[in-house]
Amino acid sequence: MTVNVGVLGASGYTGAELLRLCAQHPDFTLRLATADSHVGTRAADLYPSLAVAYPDLVFVEPDPAAADDLDLVFLALPHGASQHLVPDLRKRVGHIVDLAADFRLKDAALYPAWYGEEHTAPEVLAEFAFGIPELFRADLRGAPLVAAAGCYVTAASLALAPLVRAGVIEPTGVIVDAASGVSGAGRTLKHNTHFGTANEDFTAYGLLNHRHTPEIEQATGAQVLFTPHLAPMTRGILATCYARPVAGTGAPDPLAVLRDFYADEPFVVVSDASPSTKATYGSNAAHLTARYDERTGWVVVIAALDNLVKGASGQAVQCANLALGLPETAGLPVVGVYP
Repeated sequence: MTVNVGVLGASGYTGAELLRLCAQHPDFTLRLATADSHVGTRAADLYPSLAVAYPDLVFVEPDPAAADDLDLVFLALPHGASQHLVPDLRKRVGHIVDLAADFRLKDAALYPAWYGEEHTAPEVLAEFAFGIPELFRADLRGAPLVAAAGCYVTAASLALAPLVRAGVIEPTGVIVDAASGVSGAGRTLKHNTHFGTANEDFTAYGLLNHRHTPEIEQATGAQVLFTPHLAPMTRGILATCYARPVAGTGAPDPLAVLRDFYADEPFVVVSDASPSTKATYGSNAAHLTARYDERTGWVVVIAALDNLVKGASGQAVQCANLALGLPETAGLPVVGVYP
C-alpha cells in the first residue's frame, strides 16, 4: 500500500521528526513538506540528519491546494494555525493528523479559558478522535480526523488513566509533576531555552494554569494539579504522579493494574524499575512503574517517554497507522538510542 503524505510545518522539531519517521515507514511516500519561515530551504541544509533520506527535498510555502489528492496530512503547526486550515483541508485529503492542541479539547468553551481566544471551528471538534492509541484505540480506527495528544498529556494519561478506570485511585486531588527536555519548547529561539539559560538549571513554569491541564483531565477522567518543569536535556519527559487510593478498597497494587492494562501493548513497558528518559530516547516507547506507600497512603506512578517521538511525531504516526488500517507499529522504532 502506498500512502501519499504531506507534512505542513515540516521545518520545526516535530516536523523534522515526522520526516525521519516517514522515511523509514514501509507504506509512506512523502509528497509535500511546507514551512513558513524556511521556504526554499533544503531540508538537508536545515537538518543534515535528513540528508541521506531527502537529498533534494525543499520546503515550500503552505498552500492547502497543494495537498489535493494526498492520502494523509500531518499538521505540525503552532497552536491556533490548524483550526483555520482544517475546514478547507479536510475536503482535499483523506486523513488529517493534527499535532497541535487545536482539536484536542471536546468543549469549545475551554479554549478561551486556557488559550485566551475563541475557537474558530468549534463545529469540527466532535469529529476529531483523541490520539493516544493505548487509551482510545477504538476511536482511532478508520478516523479521518485525529488530534494527537502531546508529550505531557501522554505521559500523565498513560500513568493515570488505567488506575482511574480500574477504580483504584480517587479521581480528585491528583498531582502531576512532569519535567521536559528543551526540545519540547520547539525550535524557535527563546531566552529560557538558550543553552546558557537552561544548562545547569531546573525550573517549574505554568504554575496552576498550564494549558495542557484540561487535556490531562479529559484523557484521564481525573481532576489534576499539573506542574511542568524544564530540564537541561534535549529530549524526554518524566512524569511523577500522585493520587489517593479509593477508600474501602484496601491496599491497592497499582503496578499489577498497569501490567494487566498494558500487557499486549507494543510500545509500553511496565517494570519494577524506575523509568528513565534515556531508555526511551529516539523510540516510540513509554516506560512506567507504580507503587503504593502504606506509610503515607499515596499511590505514585512514574512515566518516561521521548517527547518528540511517543510524545509527538511517533504518536502521530501510530495514530495514522490505525486510521489508515495499517499495522499499528509500522515505521515506528521500538528500540531507543543508548548511550
